[in-house]
Amino acid sequence: MRKFITTIQNIFKIEDLRKRIGYTVLLLLVYRLGSYVVLPGIDPLQLESLKSSASEGLLGLLNLFSGGAFGNASIFALGVMPYISASIVIQLLGMMVPYFQRLQREGESGRRKVNQLTRYLTIIILALQGPAYITALHNQLPETAFLLGGFGYNVFATVILIGGTMFVMWLGERITDRGIGNGISLIITIGILADLPFAFVAEAGSRFNQTTGGLLMFVVEIIILFFIFVATIMLVQGTRKIPVQYAKRVIGNKQYGGVRQYIPLKVNAAGVMPMIFAQAIMFFPMLLSGFEATSGIAVAFSDYTGFWYNLVVAFLVMAFTYFYTAVTVNPNMMAEEMKKNGGFIPGVKPGKKTAEYIDSVMSRITLPGSIFLAIVAIIPALARNMGINDQFARFYGGTSLLILVGVVLDTLQQIESHLLNRHYDGLMKTGRLKGRNG
Repeated sequence: MRKFITTIQNIFKIEDLRKRIGYTVLLLLVYRLGSYVVLPGIDPLQLESLKSSASEGLLGLLNLFSGGAFGNASIFALGVMPYISASIVIQLLGMMVPYFQRLQREGESGRRKVNQLTRYLTIIILALQGPAYITALHNQLPETAFLLGGFGYNVFATVILIGGTMFVMWLGERITDRGIGNGISLIITIGILADLPFAFVAEAGSRFNQTTGGLLMFVVEIIILFFIFVATIMLVQGTRKIPVQYAKRVIGNKQYGGVRQYIPLKVNAAGVMPMIFAQAIMFFPMLLSGFEATSGIAVAFSDYTGFWYNLVVAFLVMAFTYFYTAVTVNPNMMAEEMKKNGGFIPGVKPGKKTAEYIDSVMSRITLPGSIFLAIVAIIPALARNMGINDQFARFYGGTSLLILVGVVLDTLQQIESHLLNRHYDGLMKTGRLKGRNG
């Protein structure tokens, strides 16, 4: 506890880190305030039916990711999911289309071009989702709730929704560049955390009002949630270490190498992205049907407690785990770097054989990681079927829990890296290195 308090004190002692945290909090506050700004031309006093329909089911999950903006008919109602959907498409194209593969190999310039194309695709997706959302508002709200109407208003509202999502994207980019990083992820996390107190109070109230097992069942639920939380942390932080032996090298009069080091390969190298990708795919049927699950596939995939929905989600999570791991972990590059630095894995030939060995290890450790991710993805449905409140059940697993754990750990790591960097600079107060701080 004392170490934690000391770390907090050190954070506020460092001016640059203090400014970054303050800047991040300010932009997150702007986002939270914007989620309550209702679209122009809609009476905010007549949104109860929309909030009711957006409190459960797949719409409730979409409302959770938008921080409640979806149910508030806010200017941020579509959130960042269109941007995530566009990112999925661009990354898939990067696996199949040579042009996008070249962009990925061009370094920083290629990354900027890919980001620009992602923004353009986001606008196209928003141009499709915006009218669908306006149509859903007309179906959910009474006509008296619309102070304006007609085709012109629908175009105007769609432009507002597009501008709202692009502004949220801009906030995320500012947090990444000038804040503490992970801008888009932090925005999603804040939206999820905003719903946690209400979900907790709702579940406690429902248990205390029951005549059988009230308080005892609530305590059991909290204990189960705690163990799921710990298991998720273990999944996020779990690694498999590969030993690497570095040959002895003599440079000048000094001898380097001759020691064994380890390359940590994460069990869940894909992080939270498979969950987000899978959820984005599952939103498509409902988006195409105008947010109204009336028949066919939209009905089957709008019930997140149903068998087919969870079966498809589990399959997509496992598939995207392998896909995203293949995108983020490059065995050939790792083998080439080891060879350049005189390193080798004991018992494995350098070069192609090393790349094949790393790839086989990643495949073996990714399988249990993907299965565990799939289980985490369907736990909320199991919790809901066991009688837990719909809002509170979402925190038992799924994207909500994994995002919370992953983003919190990443943010703490970002802050720790700032602390370590400042400590390193503080040791170099004399000599030529001091000029770097200028």
